Amino acid sequence: MPVPGYDPDDLDSELEGKLTDDEIRDRLNDEEYERYENGESLVGLLDEDELDDLLDDT
Repeated sequence: MPVPGYDPDDLDSELEGKLTDDEIRDRLNDEEYERYENGESLVGLLDEDELDDLLDDT
């Protein structure tokens, strides 16, 4: 889910820096993980609550 006022590429980079590959895998279902592996952004795949939790940890 896009976050208004933020560049999705910057947010994706920040999220990927905070999460290990295993943590990313744990947060996504099989379909979402496949879409992520095919280039879809984490911002588009994670729900709003997960994004808030992860980005508030700065």
